[in-house]
Amino acid sequence: MLKIRLQRTGRKHENTFRIVATDSKNSAKSGKILEVLGSYDPRRDEVTVINADRIKHWMSVGAGLSGTVNNLLISKKIIDGKKVNVLPKKTAPKKEEPVVEAAPEVPAPAEAPAA
Repeated sequence: MLKIRLQRTGRKHENTFRIVATDSKNSAKSGKILEVLGSYDPRRDEVTVINADRIKHWMSVGAGLSGTVNNLLISKKIIDGKKVNVLPKKTAPKKEEPVVEAAPEVPAPAEAPAA
């Protein structure tokens, strides 16, 4: 399946991202991309370059959007829809159940066979 997602570029602690179209089976760092669709700099919170026509083309072909790219395109008014919660779900701490030890069963005395 095709996926439109972010690919990290830039130096340590100075991250910038490319918006790329790639196969979802490829890792983000593999470099096997089909097309670069734009770039995003979160430190300046701006999209420096974005190719809306090509993004809509890939979506019409059947490419899915990652959650972050979906929210980015909605905030830049390129696509319509609701934003997706991309934060991980918090899990409640597990309550440990008290261990109840069962009383050992005492076997009943066997009856002597009637003679």
